[in-house]
Amino acid sequence: MILAIDTSTAQLGLALYDGATVAAELTWTSRQRHTVELAPALSGLLSRIGLTMGDLSALGVAIGPGSFTSLRVGLAFVKGLALARHLPVIGVPTLDVVAASVPVQAVPLAAVIQAGRGRIAVGWYKASENGWQAEGPVRTTNADELAELIHHPTLIVGELSAEERQRLARKRRNIQLASAAQSVRRPALLAELAWVRWQAGQVDDAASLAPIYLHVEGGPS
Repeated sequence: MILAIDTSTAQLGLALYDGATVAAELTWTSRQRHTVELAPALSGLLSRIGLTMGDLSALGVAIGPGSFTSLRVGLAFVKGLALARHLPVIGVPTLDVVAASVPVQAVPLAAVIQAGRGRIAVGWYKASENGWQAEGPVRTTNADELAELIHHPTLIVGELSAEERQRLARKRRNIQLASAAQSVRRPALLAELAWVRWQAGQVDDAASLAPIYLHVEGGPS
């Protein structure tokens, strides 16, 4: 059983996955209470499905980009579990999880995450035989600037406020917005991605695993 943990932003997520079945999944929005909410949420989730920490075989964690404090909380929690229980750790870029929430299409994909103070982080993806493939560096921008960058049909998915959705929707000709439900950053998808990498032997060193930070002030913590 692999445990997936995502604390990249104000949206937190936990999932338990055995390679065939998502045994449990939980997402919620925290008001800067990641540190006090994470452990009780995990304990409750395990208890609800009759498992214990001893049933875990690996840990998957979203490594960003995201909020400095939020990512630090998640990584510290995972590292503590890994070292205490001798569990392998698999780090997965947060925007890879966002991209995985929509089927691969012929058009390019922009996966977005909140970066604070009206900014969003954007990662570009293209279709490949193995799913969405990241293309180029992550950049920080805002909804209006993102709209100006898009000159060909493009799918956008991820964390967007109602105002940001409205701003992007004005450029209907080339922008296709994924629904709010599709845009939820699902920890079960993180678990699946981590599982594949774990089975392929792509395990990270828990002690040296570092998050991908966004150097933008004002993000959720």
